[in-house]
Amino acid sequence: MFLIPPIVILVVILFSMLKILKEYERGVIFRLGRLVGARGPGLIILIPFIERMIKVSLRTVVMDVPPQDVITKDNVSIKVNAVVYFRVIDPEKAIIEVDDYLYATSQLAQTTLRSILGQFELDDLLSNREKINFELQDVLDKHTDPWGIKVSAVEVKHIDLPEEMQRSMARQAEAERERRAKVINAEGEYQAAAKLTEASEIIGQHPIALQLRYLQTLVEIATENSSTTIFPIPIELLKPFISMMDRKDEAERVEEAKKAEK
Repeated sequence: MFLIPPIVILVVILFSMLKILKEYERGVIFRLGRLVGARGPGLIILIPFIERMIKVSLRTVVMDVPPQDVITKDNVSIKVNAVVYFRVIDPEKAIIEVDDYLYATSQLAQTTLRSILGQFELDDLLSNREKINFELQDVLDKHTDPWGIKVSAVEVKHIDLPEEMQRSMARQAEAERERRAKVINAEGEYQAAAKLTEASEIIGQHPIALQLRYLQTLVEIATENSSTTIFPIPIELLKPFISMMDRKDEAERVEEAKKAEK
């Protein structure tokens, strides 16, 4: 009976000595307050009451940066949120160099987001996302490197614009589309005029081409279901008749002149 309590205490101490760490975990060991090193994964044996272990996960952490008020370089007030991907690569530094590496990384991401985005104009923020993401990742990685943390990526998720700015941008986009439409229409008219000029030069050199075009027009009109058909008659077809009428008139004038002389 008297041996049962010591055995229970021994079993409890034995179980407290054994720790199992998963593949993605590391244990930072402190012995009497001094750093011993990082152990794991697998079975870890700790000296009771002398050694203490702090678990650190080596998996990539996906941290959502809450919306931040940012004033751009061209004095536009916007709200921007982002997401940060990072992981611990040195468990010892992550525990020793900073009090809470998760909280510290979150605060650093918020301040960096405001400071970096404030250096760009609104148009650059909307069009150069990749460049901004790379610059944010580079700055964060340099600041978190002493903590044993590697920032792998930073992505700007959403840029919330004021309603006035949204309306202005909508009007600007509409005006830009109208401008492009007018330019395209003008280019089409210019190209059509150039082709018509070339066609007129060819027809001027080869008058028979006008007759072929006339016949083609008749074929096109004949295919349409229309009750009224208009046949354009080229002036060239009437020239022989006009010449005959002119010669006849000239002969009559000569005849009248002869009669008047008699």
